[in-house]
Amino acid sequence: MAEIRDLALQAIKTGYLTLEAEEKLRYLMSHHYGQEDFLAFMRLQEAAMQGRVRQESRERLKRKHLSVAIASRT
Repeated sequence: MAEIRDLALQAIKTGYLTLEAEEKLRYLMSHHYGQEDFLAFMRLQEAAMQGRVRQESRERLKRKHLSVAIASRT
């Protein structure tokens, strides 16, 4: 299984965090992890907050809300 730091670095490198990677990160963060993994996760959080990493989960949520808003207008 991938390490937290591997998933975080991949997302930072590509600028995109897939839903699958996000779920793996949630699972891994709920178990024992080392300082390197924690720091990599914090770098990923910072990159996401700065807009350097897009999250598939947030994009799906935005599309869902947009669809509901459009449907309610018709």
